[in-house]
Amino acid sequence: MRKKSDESKLILALQALKNDPELSIRAAAATYTVDFSTLARRRRGQSSRRDIIPNSRKLTDLEESTIIQYVLDLDSRSFPPRLRDVEDMANKLLADRDAPPVGKRWASNFVKRQPELKTRRFRRYDYKRAKCEDPEVIRGWFRLVRNIITKYGIVESDIYNFDETGFMMGIISTGMVVTSAERRSNAKLAQPGNREWTTVIQGINSQGWWLPPFIIVAGQYHLQGSDPLHCKSTWTTYKWPISITSTCRRSDYLVIHYTWT
Repeated sequence: MRKKSDESKLILALQALKNDPELSIRAAAATYTVDFSTLARRRRGQSSRRDIIPNSRKLTDLEESTIIQYVLDLDSRSFPPRLRDVEDMANKLLADRDAPPVGKRWASNFVKRQPELKTRRFRRYDYKRAKCEDPEVIRGWFRLVRNIITKYGIVESDIYNFDETGFMMGIISTGMVVTSAERRSNAKLAQPGNREWTTVIQGINSQGWWLPPFIIVAGQYHLQGSDPLHCKSTWTTYKWPISITSTCRRSDYLVIHYTWT
């Protein structure tokens, strides 16, 4: 609070000097109880230390504000940028006025200085799920479920939630790894050549128990004991049912067979 009050007094003293040409700097300093040397420097046009951009800061207040608003806009649309994206934004602004690029730690320090921003670990989020995050759509879906339960007299123990996911075997997901400190580029992991798709269906009862995962793989013939889970017939030693299709996609027949097996 002391610095703010001193700055306010300096502004009043400068305004008094401007309004009264015959008022001396020493008299104005005494009247408004401010430092004579500071008032004299400000009178000569020197900016306050608070308004001077330090050498460590590459961007102006307006440029930093522009980056903050752009980051917040991207985040609101579920596309939060990485630190290197923030660095690219700054370098593009600096390039427009032929200024040197920011340093290696600039983006990280910039985020730490801004109360509006924060770094977090990201997770992949399916675009179709994001589109369905409308409260009206969600409420409408639950109203439909409630009406069906009432109409057909379905008891809670007969209610299941099924989820299906497909993934490509051999794909390495993005994440952080430990590398040599001398590395200049991003780390690269060897990518296996396997590109086969696998589908997994999981069913959970409303009472808390669940069905074993149903695994669907691509193929035409099922060889007993040939799969890595040591299956016996169509079940693994973990009682996980396995089925094969030419496209690795589920069918109504497979789902019905899974739920009744």
